Amino acid sequence: MDVMTYENLDAKLINALLGDGRASLRSLAEELDVSVTTVSNHLRDLEDQGVIEGYTPRVNYDALGYDVTAVIQLKVEGSALPEITDRLRAEKQMISVYEVTGDYDIIAIGKFRDTDGMNSQIKKLLTDADIRESNTSVVLNSVSENEQFELDIER
Repeated sequence: MDVMTYENLDAKLINALLGDGRASLRSLAEELDVSVTTVSNHLRDLEDQGVIEGYTPRVNYDALGYDVTAVIQLKVEGSALPEITDRLRAEKQMISVYEVTGDYDIIAIGKFRDTDGMNSQIKKLLTDADIRESNTSVVLNSVSENEQFELDIER
């Protein structure tokens, strides 16, 4: 393997894992044309640096009956922002919670079995006096969801 390619080993390793997160060290080493020890060392470094945060299955929630996705936008009192985001993060069906700029302060995305479940969870949330305004949109069609992208490899 030439030096130029070796410099891109971390990006190539990440891309290979994006293709198959269950790939063995041996198969990764063969694909990248380096030793198993090299792959192991680079992988450990990427984990230590927090670049790779873990290995987890990709779950299709629709297939499990969670086929209602809601995008919830909230305006909250400034001092309550951390408390509200913590509460949202603690709700198991909230798959993403963002503090954002713009008209709203928080955007949360949740998965629900049905609109009744969605309504009850959202109504429970909206009883908080620190939430000034909310807007909920139900997703009609998930065109792309939870996608990760391969890293560019310098040539």
